[in-house]
Amino acid sequence: MYLSVARVVDLTDPALNLLGGFSLEDARARVASGDAKAVADLDGSYALVGVDGITVRLARSLDRPLRYFLAKEADGPVLVVADRIDAIERWLSAHGHGDQFHPSYTRMVPAHHVVTLRLVGCPDPAPSYVRTFTPARNVLPGDLGEIGRLYIGALSDEIAKWLETVPANEPVGVCFSGGIDSGAVFLVTHHVLRRLGMSPARLKAFTLSLGSGPLVEGPDLAQARAFLDSLDFGFFLEHIDVDPESLDPREAVRVIEDYKPRDVESATMALALLRGIRARHPQWRFLLDGDGGDENLKDYPIDENPELTIRSVVSNLMLYQEGWGVGSLKHSETYSGGQSRSYARTYAPLRACGFSGFSPFTRPRVIAVAEGIPFDALTKGRVEKLYALKGEIVSRGVEAITGQKMPVYPKRRFQHGAGGQDVFQRRFPFSEAQYRAAFLSRYLGAA
Repeated sequence: MYLSVARVVDLTDPALNLLGGFSLEDARARVASGDAKAVADLDGSYALVGVDGITVRLARSLDRPLRYFLAKEADGPVLVVADRIDAIERWLSAHGHGDQFHPSYTRMVPAHHVVTLRLVGCPDPAPSYVRTFTPARNVLPGDLGEIGRLYIGALSDEIAKWLETVPANEPVGVCFSGGIDSGAVFLVTHHVLRRLGMSPARLKAFTLSLGSGPLVEGPDLAQARAFLDSLDFGFFLEHIDVDPESLDPREAVRVIEDYKPRDVESATMALALLRGIRARHPQWRFLLDGDGGDENLKDYPIDENPELTIRSVVSNLMLYQEGWGVGSLKHSETYSGGQSRSYARTYAPLRACGFSGFSPFTRPRVIAVAEGIPFDALTKGRVEKLYALKGEIVSRGVEAITGQKMPVYPKRRFQHGAGGQDVFQRRFPFSEAQYRAAFLSRYLGAA
């Protein structure tokens, strides 16, 4: 016997949707229709539920987690939708269904897809997926200057659209390390503020530095200072000093609800930075960051992942944004894949600390330019050429759009740059299995 959905419980916050001129009702109707193009036309940040009779559809942008869980009640199934696992668990427990819950039973909506559930009931339905975003690959010329102009031009447009949604009296911060991605976001934001007739005095570059006893300057702070000083922008810098002993990766596991070590490490640092900003600026709301820049330009150490080769990296559509993709054996239904999964390392700390965040690198128009880059032709199978591309493309693009010659430093992860290797090794001695155990301990006793 099949039972239709008795009700849908949507626990997402509608105020977080930034829909680029679409009303919330229109956006939900587009999702409910299941029309991939209608959903693709939504411009902004969203996590949406659309209901059409016994059919429920869900969709989200890359920067917004969206989860669902099917619970059984006497009158029929209930679909619970939220941005977090613990929000689903709390609702179920409050309504007498806590014994049905286990975190692995939750499902993540993959970015760039519409998920459809029909005749939800007993037996549970298998969701179907329709892709909403399929950028053309390898369509740009091999001219790095032109690629950079297009890529940073798209970044500039997205920053401009976002700034126009920020109240004119609100300051704007950039989470800043002086690396390629945060450096580009800072310089382009400064440029766009001036172009739009807005005051660049609203802007600040926040850099995390971890010290022990008398302040020991982290590598990122020295880099951030050198970056800004080289452009006579040193007055924008505000460093946030944090005692490294306060870093708690197990707390980060709780906040991001995940256990992948790189994401836990990054989220631990993000929480330290954001709490430092919040303590100093209680009313600050709006922050930009460079999350997604590495994914777009495929700048991750291939040798750290035995599953990857340069061929797999350059040949698979949005591999770093989506993992191996919906329908593959390596795709996690509980967590999605790639940045579609890992963006919780940015989203969840921002939400926990009361900030509204934005990374222009996550926007489809920026990703589309990146996917159009002929990586294979430019790298000719050489890993070192792939790693060199990002600095060349971004620095040329920043100069073309802003007129500023951007310094380029070697890649360094956030968790390594804030305090250096000594701090990292002392504060992050845990394995993935230990992080996983810490996550599951929150739900001991779950079915």
